[in-house]
Amino acid sequence: MNIFLYVTTVLIWGTTWLAIYFQLGNVPINVSVFYRFALAALILLPGLWLGGKLQTTDRSDHLFMVLQGACLFSFNFICFYTATQYISSGLVAVVFSLATLFNAINNRLIWKERIPKTVLIAGVTGTSGLVLLFLPELNGGDAFSNSTLKGFVFACIGTYLFSLGNMVSKRHSLKGLKPITSNAYGVCYGTVILIGVLFVTSEPLVMDLRPQYLGALFYLSIFGTIIGFTTYLTLVARLGANKAAYTTVMFPVVALMLSSWFEGYHWQVSSTIGLGLTILGNLIINFGALKAMPFTKVKY
Repeated sequence: MNIFLYVTTVLIWGTTWLAIYFQLGNVPINVSVFYRFALAALILLPGLWLGGKLQTTDRSDHLFMVLQGACLFSFNFICFYTATQYISSGLVAVVFSLATLFNAINNRLIWKERIPKTVLIAGVTGTSGLVLLFLPELNGGDAFSNSTLKGFVFACIGTYLFSLGNMVSKRHSLKGLKPITSNAYGVCYGTVILIGVLFVTSEPLVMDLRPQYLGALFYLSIFGTIIGFTTYLTLVARLGANKAAYTTVMFPVVALMLSSWFEGYHWQVSSTIGLGLTILGNLIINFGALKAMPFTKVKY
């Protein structure tokens, strides 16, 4: 079961970055993010309610699910969509692999779990890899470098928010809430937050009727949000946030391959070495966990 969840998460989230790229252009970023999660909310919550699959929740659960909506289903994706305006979707996916490091740090700060010594080594290795990956982009001139730095910063902020959402999801699992229930409410609260963002920014609800945009919208809503987040947060509940975040090691491989085909991302020696170091850094963080990766050993 765990291997199925792992492969499903990698394949879906490794491809959603390209779908985000296909949504850029005619529709404002905040509106596209709103459409994505509003559609997911309209499908997920009523479907679970009609099927009698929603768990009983209390007021404290909903307060944390509001926080989950802010970290996983609104502000983080505003950052990711914005980052994709400045750098390729594949590079955004590489930055997203920092979720493993952020989870280790946040587990220490929030849940008081010990940070393995390997995290420091992995941090240096992974950061070196990111520098090499972005080096060709940063050498493209001052204006291009500034755009690249903006994309990197937005991707980092989005990834850290995602990590905080992992911590909230861990709280839900300790409370006995299943990811499908917390996701259903979290997506709804994220949609409400996005309505507030659109109200403040006064952005019009324009729609792009191109098959490319609509196809990306449905893929991101159904597969990227409903299925992808459910499989990933199920892994968080089963394996813990640190081990579940190992899936992000494989996202850049899938995303950069697609980016080279569709966005014209050019591989160079430094970027190839950088990707290898980034993956190596994530492997170092998870090395101890990988030896006991409970794909077949853990019983539930």
